[in-house]
Amino acid sequence: MNGKLLGVDYGDVRTGLAVSDPSGLIATGIGTIRPGGMRHTAVAVAEAARERACAGIVIGLPKNMDGSEGFRAETVRAFVALLGEETDLPLTLFDERLSTVEAHRMMDLTGTHGKKRRDTVDTLSAQIILQDYLDKTRRSSGT
Repeated sequence: MNGKLLGVDYGDVRTGLAVSDPSGLIATGIGTIRPGGMRHTAVAVAEAARERACAGIVIGLPKNMDGSEGFRAETVRAFVALLGEETDLPLTLFDERLSTVEAHRMMDLTGTHGKKRRDTVDTLSAQIILQDYLDKTRRSSGT
């Protein structure tokens, strides 16, 4: 996929967003949205992708450590179905195992705590999901 991508860490309360540069090398967190409800979140994510002229959307898919999918994965799949009604952009589900753990570890290293931590973890998770996707795509294409 050529062009900027939007990375999404879907959550019931907050949804983290990140965007890549046009060359697909670097993901940058751009904040969280809290529109309230799955459908409103799908509309807001589609709008964020349009505003940033993204070529596609990468959504984190929570999997269990054994690779199976549980309730959270079903919720994300339902969100992606709604998102597909709001945009014609390609939607890619990407295994997000340990992205939130990694985000918390990074915040521990930087001493980020309290409200700021809660507001940052979803954005950082979206950035990690998108960066992992970009790195994996680049490795598989040999560039």
